[in-house]
Amino acid sequence: MPLRNRVNPFGDIIETPARGLLYGNRGVLHDADRRLVRAWQVRRWIACRLEFKGRRRADQMPPGRFTSLCFLDEATALAAGHRPCAECRREDYRRFQAAWPGASTKAEDMDRALHDERVGPDGSKLLHPAAPNDLPDGAMIAEDGRAWLVVRGQLLGWTPFGYEEARPRWGSRTVETITPPSIVEVIRGGYLPMLHPSAGPTR
Repeated sequence: MPLRNRVNPFGDIIETPARGLLYGNRGVLHDADRRLVRAWQVRRWIACRLEFKGRRRADQMPPGRFTSLCFLDEATALAAGHRPCAECRREDYRRFQAAWPGASTKAEDMDRALHDERVGPDGSKLLHPAAPNDLPDGAMIAEDGRAWLVVRGQLLGWTPFGYEEARPRWGSRTVETITPPSIVEVIRGGYLPMLHPSAGPTR
């Protein structure tokens, strides 16, 4: 039976047999019976490589250790509000820092700013208004109750297994952006997120 440790673009932690290209964490989210008891524990939400220096976690919910979360791809992780890990994805982290729009690029300051953009006072996911034609490739919007990836002049519908159902961007109307504004600016500044193969060729 699959664990409830897959993350969708809205930041929800779901149960699905689908696998992905990245994993990460938000602290210890499960109890001794491997049941999810919280959505996050710390502000440091990171996205990591599946394997690093021969290390690969066989147990994704070890007792008292951080909960391993899985993402379809980096666009999904960024939409949920996770940034690259500074250890296992050092080069990506440096590129993310270089494109960061804030005054400080210290990890704790970026994490604090991102937390304010991704989680509302009631703990729900924050969405932000934008025009789809103004969004860079790699950002995600909410439409018809699901997430859509902005890429190559179109929108691709997100599923845990990959992208499907392409749509045009629909001009300048206002939509709800799932990806936090600071991360949208990071992507606009030149950071290219890793996309699932179902999204087609990257630029």
